[in-house]
Amino acid sequence: GSSLRFEGAFDPETAPLDPETGQGVPYATYAYACHVALVEADVATGEVRVEKIIAAHDVGKAIYPESVRGQIYGGVAMGVGFALMEEYVPGETESMNDYHIPTCVDMPRVEAILVECPEPTGPFGAKGVGEPALIPTAPAILNALSDALGERIYRLPANLERVLEAGARARRLILKEAKR
Repeated sequence: GSSLRFEGAFDPETAPLDPETGQGVPYATYAYACHVALVEADVATGEVRVEKIIAAHDVGKAIYPESVRGQIYGGVAMGVGFALMEEYVPGETESMNDYHIPTCVDMPRVEAILVECPEPTGPFGAKGVGEPALIPTAPAILNALSDALGERIYRLPANLERVLEAGARARRLILKEAKR
């Protein structure tokens, strides 16, 4: 018998960024996403609950839509942790008992919207969706929290202390404006 051997390579067209203009095509494909969060915040306790995330993603062609939704749900779960609870503090975070991650009870309802715009260079028109599902989650939660509190939080995670501080700053601003 004869042996069968095949070699191949895929090198999509890219162009490095021009240092003068910042223009170029550094990646073969771009995935776009938009997340909107609905949060409930208790200004007395600092407790935050993410009620719902609407996550719209350009997925190229969704070859297996349920798997694509699963990737989005997983990215949202990671984003909730990043936004509200995950923090490593040197000298204090010594084990997983000290490093908090979301559990199923912390998860919001997620409405995943798959926008299909097939990508000519992707496998069967697909695009990656793993990382794009994580990236917009924390900003969506922090924007919703800012709207609820009337004050921005600039450092993650938005834990109890930071939420209480932001609520107190917002109350001081309201009182200051009321005195004018």
